[in-house]
Amino acid sequence: MRMKLNYRIVVFLLAIIFGLFFSIPSLLQTENGKKVTLGLDLQGGLHMLLGVKTEEATLSRIKSITSSIKHFSQRKDILVDNLIFDESGVSFNLLDSDDTKHIKEFLDKIEGAAIVINGENISLSLSQEEIEKTKKQAIDQAIETIRNRLDQFGLAEPVVARQGEEKILVQLAGIKTQEEEQRARELISRAAKLELMAVDEDRIARVHGMSHADAASYGDVILEDAKNSQIKYLVREIPIIDGGMLTNASVGFDQNNRPIINFSLNAEGAEIFGDFTGRSVGKRLAIVLDGKVYSAPNINERIGGGSGQISGDYTVMEAKDLAIALRSGALLAPIYLMEKRSVGPSLGAESIQASMIALIGGFILVIFFMVTYYRAAGVIANIALIANLFIILAVMSLFGATLTLPGMAGIVLTVGMAVDANVIISERIRELIHQGVSIHKAIEDGYSNAMSAILDANITTLIAAVVLYVYGTGAIKGFAITISIGILASMLTAILGTHGIYQMLETKIQKSKNNRFWFGIKGK
Repeated sequence: MRMKLNYRIVVFLLAIIFGLFFSIPSLLQTENGKKVTLGLDLQGGLHMLLGVKTEEATLSRIKSITSSIKHFSQRKDILVDNLIFDESGVSFNLLDSDDTKHIKEFLDKIEGAAIVINGENISLSLSQEEIEKTKKQAIDQAIETIRNRLDQFGLAEPVVARQGEEKILVQLAGIKTQEEEQRARELISRAAKLELMAVDEDRIARVHGMSHADAASYGDVILEDAKNSQIKYLVREIPIIDGGMLTNASVGFDQNNRPIINFSLNAEGAEIFGDFTGRSVGKRLAIVLDGKVYSAPNINERIGGGSGQISGDYTVMEAKDLAIALRSGALLAPIYLMEKRSVGPSLGAESIQASMIALIGGFILVIFFMVTYYRAAGVIANIALIANLFIILAVMSLFGATLTLPGMAGIVLTVGMAVDANVIISERIRELIHQGVSIHKAIEDGYSNAMSAILDANITTLIAAVVLYVYGTGAIKGFAITISIGILASMLTAILGTHGIYQMLETKIQKSKNNRFWFGIKGK
């Protein structure tokens, strides 16, 4: 008795092969092949809640505007005096009133700026709406910057999400040692604010006898040397260039094979850098990172091309992390640790064990019920269920998805949902057999009649899963992903796969005339 192959069974077999092939690396933990990544709650790691000092972002924005005003006035030969800034805004005096029109045209282009012109005195402040917008941007930028840094750090699927108005949730799976934790925390919290600042050559000789207030009266700030805190530098408070003009940073080595950071600037930064070095030959330029001077080389000639180096006493790993921080962008506002807790690998192992017990227990009970109640039809449904589990694991492995504890719960739930379609189909077939129709008609009409109920149930569940993924964070997304993959896989295996098996066995079922064996009932 020959069994007929059909396109449905071919597709079903290909799906099984796909599931087996891509799930093997995860099941056997082989060195090659893509694997599912275990989440924080399954393999241990670090959970942190960070706060953002958004008020610092406003001051940083005003400082950047001040730097732009200074550069614009120098390029246009506009003479300004007493250019100062604080939290409230920027103010300066124009030495030539004829330049008022040009400077106002430039200031009008600054978004959210309120400009007041009183004779030769010009002041600029940010509107309350712009201040709130700047604070919000600082949080959004911090989330994006932290995520970029952690991606380059090499951690798989770090969770970085807003929590509340001004808090950031960070979850790092796979952090197991104190050294790894410390390195990750430093990379996250590092401001990575690069500034190129002019050294005040006229007063630097008196820097050790100056207070910060004295320096401020000259428009300067006192900064420490990155290697030796006893060495002080007096630099102009308004930077020549800030980190916003940085385009790239990479690790290199000097002639003594010591790590250095090579950086490059965008077109605007390169132009400003070239102009400044051209008119400052014989003076020094301080390379400042996070408020410390890493070097202050003499300017021997105009430097074009917009590139430079940062040298310091650090290891290759430290240089690599610094380059990552610079490439991913400076934080607009400082962040601080509000809450921290570590999840140990042993707790993760217990979670996996408990989840596996639930999964295997539910799987066995479902298989037992299906075989007992539906007999051979139950066996066919169980084949689809096993294929469904392999397909879920294969898809998650293929996309490098992270499996969390709620994700495991989603798989356990999928075990029950995966046979739901087969239960509906089997009941429709049994009803038709009770009515005395042929096996062929019972199978075809059974699938046709069950289709609307199956699609309605699966589509509504899929919509709910999509909403959970879009608006959820971390673990909720993991649950939504596994449920979504499980629903799509069950529609493939239950609707297409089992239908193909029944069509292949149809002749055999008809000739046996044993409805109890095949469907667990007696027909008329």
